[in-house]
Amino acid sequence: MSSRQFPGRHGSVGIMSGNHNRMEVAMNKKWIATGAALCAFMISGCASMSGDECMATDWSAVGFEDGARGYTTERFSKHRKACAKHGITADFASYQNGRQQGLVEYCQPGRGYDVGVNGGRYYGVCSVDREADFLEAYNAGYHLYTLRSNVKRANSRISAKERELENLAKTMRDKEAALIDGETTTEDRVLLLADLKELSERKGELEVEIRDTYEQRTRYQVELENYQVSVADYGY
Repeated sequence: MSSRQFPGRHGSVGIMSGNHNRMEVAMNKKWIATGAALCAFMISGCASMSGDECMATDWSAVGFEDGARGYTTERFSKHRKACAKHGITADFASYQNGRQQGLVEYCQPGRGYDVGVNGGRYYGVCSVDREADFLEAYNAGYHLYTLRSNVKRANSRISAKERELENLAKTMRDKEAALIDGETTTEDRVLLLADLKELSERKGELEVEIRDTYEQRTRYQVELENYQVSVADYGY
């Protein structure tokens, strides 16, 4: 799957407005069952799980959380290794059961769009019956992310080149002042003239680069604005 391709519009894609609420209800139940141990686990990270946290962890809840975030089963390996250090065996069956439930929440078109528009990666975790719509929405979001990134990068290049041009102009002024200074030797004047020639050439190059980048940014902005109008009709 190439996440950069322009997506087509699939007629069955849309947001299920109740998905987010159902996920919150389910997650609240999982968190209640898990309690403070799972909370500490999620905050501190797998590598720092204590033996008590491993013993108290609701592996179904951990699986649900990982599934809802689109993680692969490799995530479980990290959990397992962390708890193995304390002589505790992670419950893969419970984890996988919870993860499958979490994936149902993750593999929705609306979630796919959110992942894509934030530049996130998709790891091929959705089932065959859900993946087509998920990918279409993901690609739509990722394309928007790419267009926005193009504009941001153009802005960054413009800022960097304008700063370089400003610094170069200051350097040229300093060298020009040194050139007419009565204490400057003939040899130094020759060197200063050579420097000023190089700086002047670079100044011309920068001015062209800045102009071209402004034009490029304008094209990117038009492309972005046009796509934002079209993607708004998708209903993600």
